Amino acid sequence: MSRFVVAVGLALSLVACQGVDERYRSTRDRTPIPPTTLSLMAEKGVSASDPILMRSYKKESEVEIWKRKPDGQYTLLKTYPMCRWSGQLGPKIREGDRQAPEGFYDVTPGAMNPNSSLFLSFNLGYPNAYDRSHGRTGSHLMVHGTCSSRGCFAMTDEAIAEVYAVAREAFAGGQRTFQFQSYPFRMTAENLAKHRSDPHIAFWKNLKEGSDRFEVAKREPVWTVVGGRYAFNEADRATIAAVAIKQARDEREVAELVSKGTPSIRLVYEDGGGHQSFREVAMAAASASTYTALDDRTRRSIGDVSRPDALARDPEVISIGEMAPGKPNPTTRSTAVAVAAPARPGTTMEQSSSMPVVISTPAAVAKPVKTHIASLEAASLPAGPPLQVAEPAAKPIYKRLLGGLLGL
Repeated sequence: MSRFVVAVGLALSLVACQGVDERYRSTRDRTPIPPTTLSLMAEKGVSASDPILMRSYKKESEVEIWKRKPDGQYTLLKTYPMCRWSGQLGPKIREGDRQAPEGFYDVTPGAMNPNSSLFLSFNLGYPNAYDRSHGRTGSHLMVHGTCSSRGCFAMTDEAIAEVYAVAREAFAGGQRTFQFQSYPFRMTAENLAKHRSDPHIAFWKNLKEGSDRFEVAKREPVWTVVGGRYAFNEADRATIAAVAIKQARDEREVAELVSKGTPSIRLVYEDGGGHQSFREVAMAAASASTYTALDDRTRRSIGDVSRPDALARDPEVISIGEMAPGKPNPTTRSTAVAVAAPARPGTTMEQSSSMPVVISTPAAVAKPVKTHIASLEAASLPAGPPLQVAEPAAKPIYKRLLGGLLGL
């Protein structure tokens, strides 16, 4: 039986990503924060007990941990690669749709699961008030170890052990809940221009309102639900003004990208994805013979990979034509060319050819149309203060975790 069949069997046996099993009771939830991460905290002027905030991005397959400084602003601590997420870009709608949620969630100490069969995990708190207002259903949506997902965000066991420890110490320091912001992609002008005709774009622009407030003020956005939308509240006029300036700049940049011919696309995943650094691991996991060739530490850390064939593929790029008044919105699928993966030591040609990588060839790009932005018809806005850009971690954790395997 191939590793792929075993992995599929495991995925189907899980109810969402609950993974609660008393047989897995251990002390791994008490794993200390690595000394290198503690040193990084000291460099950034924060401590292990200071509050945290997390942000995730499906398309980029990354999770960030931010730490709150004594002045109340958050600073980026580290960025971790996601090993696996399932479904498509877009919100979770109903139980069993394999969708990982998008939105703003609150994680409590009671949501932490030290006895998870998926090494360690914590519950995101889906559905939140926004999801419930839309009648959305689902349960046990987690961030956990083991590269298997049915609507969750999966990390390697080593990564979740560190993330869990950072959250544990923040709770021990007095934080009652931490915010988890889940996005389809980083809210850049380029991403927004490319996905401008996606059916979820109105929802994503609503999420961007909260993202903008955090990126400008570096403070946790406070939200409520008004009229079926996220509504965000600011405590001072300076933040409101700075956010308005950022939004106008972003809209102007989106309009410029569209006018230069940036195609309108939709990404369709076979079943979610994962960070690029896990591609070779996923391809190895699709075959029993190549999987056993991985070192023991890597096999233990990634566990049973769900749908490794899907994880090894790029999403299909669909070109979406601009919609003219009174006419249907045409879509054109790009041509997908399956090519055999290069042979590896100990891998037969048949095994290599059974693990295709999808390469999408450029599709016809619809003629761009001018984007009307009312706020930009007025006089030029003042330049405003420069926006802060979060500093990256000294060395991404995936380069340390998979360095031996991928030569990073």
